[in-house]
Parts: sequence; structure tokens; C-alpha cells
Amino acid sequence: MDIPLYVSLISGACAGIATDLAFFPIDTIKTRLQAKNGFFQNGGWSGIYKGLGSCIIASAPSASLFFIAYDQTKTKLSTLSTVSISPVFKHMIAATIGEICACTVRVPAEVIKQRTQSNHLGNSTSLSNLKYLLTNKSGEGIIKGLYRGWNSTIIREIPFTIIQFPLYEYLKTKLKVGKGVGEGAVCGMIAGGVAAAITTPLDVLKTRIMLNNERVSYVKIFNQLVNQEGYSVLLKGVLPRTCWISCGGAIFLGVYELVNNELMKYHNNKLK
Repeated sequence: MDIPLYVSLISGACAGIATDLAFFPIDTIKTRLQAKNGFFQNGGWSGIYKGLGSCIIASAPSASLFFIAYDQTKTKLSTLSTVSISPVFKHMIAATIGEICACTVRVPAEVIKQRTQSNHLGNSTSLSNLKYLLTNKSGEGIIKGLYRGWNSTIIREIPFTIIQFPLYEYLKTKLKVGKGVGEGAVCGMIAGGVAAAITTPLDVLKTRIMLNNERVSYVKIFNQLVNQEGYSVLLKGVLPRTCWISCGGAIFLGVYELVNNELMKYHNNKLK
């Protein structure tokens, strides 16, 4: 059945906002653990909601863009009569397209959020970090500044999403845990946790690139980290990241399924 655009838009927005509100402090802890000089030098336990503003503003549109692209791509691929596509591959394609769309909003918000969380260059609020980037004080250009870490984010998010969503869809067909929010929550927790743990090294590299005072390549930052801090640095923040995304996956996909089901009931009743 085709999912109307407004259903994906509203369901995604609700899922994104609910998740960010619930688990933002854990994300702050993860960012400070991964940042150079360690947890306490980057703020410790104080101000763990720093950067929430930019995160909330971006969470609704980025999640909406993801699910609009994901749902529509799944539908289109399912209607292709001339090409046989396995369910796993179909979900991988849909999730990849959805993630690229979502990152057009998520990356600038992530740059601002992580700079705020780590008190980057003394800018302690989302607004001050946004102004810093918009006034081009970094000298790298507004677009380059806002989209710093785009490549590393895509490199992290696409592996994450092609693990999470095929696993999520598979679990929904195998686990008999009811319908709607319960099914989405259980399957989302398992799929999110597995994907988060596997992709933690990519997340560490993405964080360091976004927080670096100069533009650096993925390879260069990897070599710097390994040479200066050892391979163990690539697993920094793995526990809070896995915890946050596992529990966040339960809320994100649970809320999505709940809102999606209710809106589809409304939509179907209107068609009768």
C-alpha cells in the first residue's frame, strides 16, 4: 500500500523530536568522550543539554526527509515488475537514499550541536556557533563550514542505515511482539544497538573531523588518531553510543510506527 507523503512527514517528525528530547544528554557525553583532550576538558557533566536547540530544530525535517524518501523508494521498488529485488537489498537502497536526503539537514545541525556540546572556541550556545559559521570566521566559507564532515557523516550513516533498516524490517517479520509501537520499539532497539556498535569507529572519525580547527581528510584524521592515541581511540564512546542509539531506536521507530499506524487509519477512513 502506498504511504501518503504527509503520513511519512508527520510520523518522521514526531519520531525525530521524541528521540532527541529523550536521549540528548547521552549524545553529549558521547561527543565529549570522543573529543580531543577527553571528557572533562570538554565540559564534563555540566551543560549536558548544550546544543539541544539546533538538534531539535533539525530533527523534525531531517527525520521527515528520511522517511519520505525511505517509504517512497520502498513503494517504487516494490512496484517494479521487470526487476526482481530481494527485500534486504530493497531496504538497503531505500535507507541509503533516505539517509542522503536527511543529511542535507542533519550535517549542519550536527556541526553546530557538537561544537556547542564541546564548547568549541568558547562558543557555548547553538546561536553563537551558528553566527561563527555564518560570518565565516573560520575562513573556510559558509557552505564548507556548515557541511564540514559531510563525507565522514555519509561514510558513517550509510553503513549504519544499511545495517539498521534491513535488520529492523527482518525482525518485524520474525518477532511476534504485537503491532505498532511495541513492534517498532523492540525491533528498533535491537537493530539500532547492533548498527551503533559496529559503526562506532566511523562515528569517532566524524566527530574529530567536525571539531578540528582545520579541514582534514578522513585518512589524515585516522592516521593522526591511531599514531597519537592508538587503535583503542576508535572505540571511544562505544557504550554511550550503543546505549543511546539502542534506546533511541526503540523510541524513534516505536513512535514512527505508532503515529504512522494512526495516520494510515485516518487516511483509509477518508477513502471509504
